Amino acid sequence: MGKAYDVAVIGAGAIGSSVAYFNAKKGASVVLIDAGDIAQSTSSRSDGNVLVCDKQPGFDALFAKASQDMFEGLSKELDYDFEWRQRGSLFLTETEEEFQMASEFCESMKKCGIPMRMMDRQEVQDDEPYLAKDVYGGLETMSDGSVYPIGLTYGMALGAEKKGAVLSLHNRVKGIRRDGNAFVIETENGEIAAKNIVDACGVWAPVIGKMVGLDIPIQARQGQILVSEQTFQVARRKVHEFGYMSTKFQSDGYKRPVSERVEKYGVAFVFEPTASNNFLIGSSRTFAGEDTRSSIEVMKAMAERAIRFFPVIADIKVIRSYSGLRPYTPDHMPIVSGTPVEGFYIAAGHEGDGIGLSPITGKVMADMIAGEEPFMDLSPLKFDRFAAGQA
Repeated sequence: MGKAYDVAVIGAGAIGSSVAYFNAKKGASVVLIDAGDIAQSTSSRSDGNVLVCDKQPGFDALFAKASQDMFEGLSKELDYDFEWRQRGSLFLTETEEEFQMASEFCESMKKCGIPMRMMDRQEVQDDEPYLAKDVYGGLETMSDGSVYPIGLTYGMALGAEKKGAVLSLHNRVKGIRRDGNAFVIETENGEIAAKNIVDACGVWAPVIGKMVGLDIPIQARQGQILVSEQTFQVARRKVHEFGYMSTKFQSDGYKRPVSERVEKYGVAFVFEPTASNNFLIGSSRTFAGEDTRSSIEVMKAMAERAIRFFPVIADIKVIRSYSGLRPYTPDHMPIVSGTPVEGFYIAAGHEGDGIGLSPITGKVMADMIAGEEPFMDLSPLKFDRFAAGQA
């Protein structure tokens, strides 16, 4: 079995790879374990958004902005091009009511230091000429950006390896037990000893948690994405509807003027141009267990909603679709925390924000394990905020 690692990270997605990198950067001995390959699951089935516009004012927005601010430096630090592009984003409002809601949201976010501004109908049309002419207005967030999520994840995992971390891939964890001051991780390829464990398994974090007697309140929430053929530049940056906020946070206070099909599948318009001159269309939110099959009905609903905002795309071909599982928590916030099991940490539950929050999650987790004070109060992310903390 050999000497115990300082840190064993279970899960080689964006979050786990970041945790491995920032711990290795501090000089810790690290092993990164995954049943599959780097970025094999959720991280390869996302749209790569790095957003602060879709966060709640306060801690949620500030934590996301701190992560957003790390991307440019991280690319240089890793010497890895993961296609970081910071072009801002545009929320669209359909009605006067939505515009007023967005204006109030904008003011709250600006008080947190988030760079936002409202745009009237003409400004929105000038910014994105192919938009439907009846779009009421918009909300611009200047700091938002995007990355190639698989590239980001590989960059951090390989960066960890360069700093001495061991990548133990295609090696499923079967059990965990205590042996003195260390954990013994039972895997398909033998036993691995570690002083600390970070459960970064996303949707599957509860499986690992149960191995040490913890009940982690994370469940899979499926999201689908459409990919277009290569075409002309429909939009220059990320564009989405302000109604996205009500679907993300399951708001009961506002009902969008949408079809029954769009409402049923939690569809909200999201448009993301890529460096390859095609574009991605989302988004959907459904609880479907661990089913990652694409649904034609969900695809129709997403296409319907996209054409409503960009009528020009009606005749552009969709070349493929894919779906991924997002690790959902009841309060929509991730768990980045220690636990009642000493030396066992959780970095999971980011739902659709894992790519954007990966750098800051890795950094604060490395600080936490090293016993250092975090840069901000992380109590909103603590595991013990949930009533059912222990199995």
